[in-house]
Amino acid sequence: MGQLLRVQNFNVSRDGFGAGENQSLERPFGHADPAEMFAWAGATASWPNRTEPGGTRGLDDYFTRDFHNNIGAEIMGRNKFGPQRGPWRDHDWRGWWGEEPPFHTPVFVVTHHLRPSFILSDTTFHFVSGDPADVLDQARAVADGKDVRLGGGATIVRQFLDADLIDTLHVAVSPLELGRGSRLWESPEELEDRFEHEVVPSPSGVTHHLFWR
Repeated sequence: MGQLLRVQNFNVSRDGFGAGENQSLERPFGHADPAEMFAWAGATASWPNRTEPGGTRGLDDYFTRDFHNNIGAEIMGRNKFGPQRGPWRDHDWRGWWGEEPPFHTPVFVVTHHLRPSFILSDTTFHFVSGDPADVLDQARAVADGKDVRLGGGATIVRQFLDADLIDTLHVAVSPLELGRGSRLWESPEELEDRFEHEVVPSPSGVTHHLFWR
């Protein structure tokens, strides 16, 4: 199969938005509440930020646990990295995740405004421009033969879908509506001309949409 480009655990609202409007430092998902969007993953036994024992098992837990499996690099859009727009005014800003980012692989942040790479813990952040195929080539070159994860947000997932580069796509649809924001799709059926599509409801209330070539 070679090195796949995978979208995993990408969360959208029932009306297809991956994040709300008016993203800010205080609200990384804009007017969307991440606690609601990601409640299904946060309830699982494998949720990495769990402080209490317990948590759910089953399908949601499987997807949460599988997040890092065979991933050698991550690609993300600038809006996933942080709230700044335009030229970088603050090089001290190094992402939402603090000194221990959850990626544990090289990360390629796609942006029109380049800045030097830096390392936090075991994660190196590179800032790259170029078309999706160029960025994917760069990520694959350092992924040590493993797959590459496309982390989001919705805008960059659409760019890679439009370039026909995504091999597998897992989208978790949460039972809430945002009405506006960063849209992944009008309907998941849009992708059925290119992918096999399976829909798997979960007891948590989310519906998992699985797409593969």
